[in-house]
Amino acid sequence: MPDSESSWTLRTYESLAKIDGEAWDACAGGDNPFVSHAFLLALEDSGSATAKTGWLGQHLAVEDGEGGLLGCVPLYLKNHSYGEYVFDWGWAEAYERAFGSYYPKLQASVPFTPVTGPRLLVKPGAGAERVRGLLMAGLLRVAELHKVSSLHLTFPLEAEWQALGEAGYLQRQGLQYHWMNRDYGSFEAFLAALSSRKRKAIRRERRQAQESGLTIRALRGAEITAGHWQAFYRFYLDTIDKKWSQNYLTRDFFPLLGERLGDRLLLISAEDAGRPVAGALNLIGGSRLYGRNWGCAREVPFLHFECCYYQAIDFAIREGLEAVEAGAQGQHKVQRGYLPVPTYSAHWIADPGFRAAVADFLRREQRAVEQEIDAVAEMGPFKRRE
Repeated sequence: MPDSESSWTLRTYESLAKIDGEAWDACAGGDNPFVSHAFLLALEDSGSATAKTGWLGQHLAVEDGEGGLLGCVPLYLKNHSYGEYVFDWGWAEAYERAFGSYYPKLQASVPFTPVTGPRLLVKPGAGAERVRGLLMAGLLRVAELHKVSSLHLTFPLEAEWQALGEAGYLQRQGLQYHWMNRDYGSFEAFLAALSSRKRKAIRRERRQAQESGLTIRALRGAEITAGHWQAFYRFYLDTIDKKWSQNYLTRDFFPLLGERLGDRLLLISAEDAGRPVAGALNLIGGSRLYGRNWGCAREVPFLHFECCYYQAIDFAIREGLEAVEAGAQGQHKVQRGYLPVPTYSAHWIADPGFRAAVADFLRREQRAVEQEIDAVAEMGPFKRRE
């Protein structure tokens, strides 16, 4: 090892700008774009995830004796539970009735992004397991320093979730709908694996969307212009309005992402005589395509399914990607080839009494989630095997 473990130190940083990007990415790896330095810093620099919006950076780092980064965690001190997609509003209400203030709390996550990925980011090499252990211990030190009610790691990898459970964290399961590539050679090969009724339904939906008079284009990297980003932000706001939700992402976020992630972005743009009227934004990982945001200025039958689901499947098959993750929620995805898979989160609760109550709730919730996954999978569109 290049450095004695006795000289390793734990530090926190309020901004990703204070951490070298190459050093962070050496820990994060290249597979998942959401834990990249570029993505997380774009959230900060655009004003989307900052102290002002309730996301105060407390990014945790393990450094060697020369200040080199060995491991890190994207970590935030929060005074609310917005933008997380693992809901603890009920916990907050119950805690405040019985014990006091639930906020602030600590959140190890990618803001506004319900995508599974590593949360304990460790540089490969000798001592990696030791670094991972230090990060887990460091998280608790930060929690104790800030005297928070709780610490939450949302959408970690399953292996991380298991390790956190062994370390005493409460474990929670959720579910999402992902499309899995079974070595399909084409979209038609995927359709051939479906039941006849589902296959006909998807063909009808694609035909109606594609015969709408709009031109549907798959744009990547530099092909996405400033005009596309301006239009896409309008679409994003329109979706927020329709869902009575909150616009977490600022106008500057999308063009910043375009500058910094380049070819890792895929925009499915539906256009009328060259003018964008709808769009679906995806991020390209090493092995997966991640659908993130959708919006439209005109309602067109089945255009949402075409841009968000079928174009994504087409792209994944062409590029040899193993899966498409199309975001949170939506049982309607099942009939379009997206099947339920578990997601994970881990939770440290300071108060023993409240911890016991949450643990009991999670045991009951997990049984319900597992039953839902099994039941929804039975509704899947694929041909029944004899």
